[in-house]
Amino acid sequence: MATLLHIDSSVFPGEASSSRSVAAAFREAWEEQHPEGTVVYRDLATDPVPHITADAWSAGNAAPSARTPEQSAAFAARVELVEELERADAVLIGAPMYNYSIPSTLKAWLDNVILLGRTTGETPSAQGKPVVVVASRGGSYAPGTPREGYEFVQNYLEAVLEGSLGLDLEFIVPELTMAPRNPAMSELVPLYEASRERAFGDATAKAKELAERLAA
Repeated sequence: MATLLHIDSSVFPGEASSSRSVAAAFREAWEEQHPEGTVVYRDLATDPVPHITADAWSAGNAAPSARTPEQSAAFAARVELVEELERADAVLIGAPMYNYSIPSTLKAWLDNVILLGRTTGETPSAQGKPVVVVASRGGSYAPGTPREGYEFVQNYLEAVLEGSLGLDLEFIVPELTMAPRNPAMSELVPLYEASRERAFGDATAKAKELAERLAA
């Protein structure tokens, strides 16, 4: 049975969040393909993981017998997150853009699962695992747009998820999500609606495509 690790990080609940809504469409299509599968869900906004500490970081470089009780406890929390990643057959991440970057809660999760000598290094333990990221944003940061140089979500996640963890990364990018709420962006509403429709279509298509790949 296939296991999907689903991570949301938007501070907005339900349909108020574009990343959550599109990720939910992906998950629904995934569950239709894997009715007997498992979804491991983490909502980092309502139940954030600990930010990395000196004990959690240094424990990764210390022999188990040499760790202090504080290091052992902090490292055990990291290992729980690492094992969720390693056990999953696929990963789904909702990553809205906040102030040109990812939410701090998602950065905290990444800091915990990036473990040199295990998930990153010469032979990353989750290497090749497919990950789909819903990278929503209020404006447009696509190539050729005025704010192209402020795009630090996809660039960063490519470096970390693909470069460090060795995952097989794909993006779904709903953009211009502020257009319906910001009068100054009213003329962009049709582009927002087209982007939203495309994102939902991509979510369903990618979920089905991934299910076929894993079943092959």
